[in-house]
Amino acid sequence: MKVTPSQLQDLYAFTRNHYVYHYDLQTELVDHLANDIETIWQENPKLSFEEARDQSFKKFGVFGFMDVVEQRQKAMNKRYYKYLLSELKQWFTVPKIIITATLFVTFFTLLQTSYAKYFFFIIFGVLAIWTLFRSIQLNREFRKRKEISSKKWLLEELIFKQAGSIGIIFLSQFYNISMWSDVFVSNTKLVLLTAAIFTLLYLVNYISFRVIPDKAEELLKTTYPEFSL
Repeated sequence: MKVTPSQLQDLYAFTRNHYVYHYDLQTELVDHLANDIETIWQENPKLSFEEARDQSFKKFGVFGFMDVVEQRQKAMNKRYYKYLLSELKQWFTVPKIIITATLFVTFFTLLQTSYAKYFFFIIFGVLAIWTLFRSIQLNREFRKRKEISSKKWLLEELIFKQAGSIGIIFLSQFYNISMWSDVFVSNTKLVLLTAAIFTLLYLVNYISFRVIPDKAEELLKTTYPEFSL
């Protein structure tokens, strides 16, 4: 006995009812359930589809699909940060390293002047405003994408939501960063470190909020061959 197309749709609904909302995770689980149901039918062909489905689901344990979802989320998070790191490395190779070096030298020069503390907050403020602006923009873009397609993809959500979470973490450190500004002004080594941190923050935020979202279609098609369908 084989699982029919209508039964496959039932399995998709079954995964949604058990709190699996991303289409790629649903597809992975549906494929697993369908194969297991067919194996169960080979051993006991008298079972109904629902009975075989429930028997297969019990094998996932007390927490159902949650463990599988959690593992998949961790794996996709690693993939996302691999993309980010790959893009970041490019800013330390020719020709982009010229921009990186210019950014660092600019920060270092400004933070060595008598107005260093003011420049510190200006640099931080510009980054904070950019972070907030792009977070709102990406959230709107993500909602528009959901209006066009009813399918949610885990990587897609990470691309458009992960940047926002990075921004929130960054903004939450404002107090700690402001305390740092009172210490670094009198220490050249700390000025160097501060300039390097700001350079890295600017690059990571630019990649998270602009570069990766602009490449979203390419990354999604590479990760999910069925995405273009």
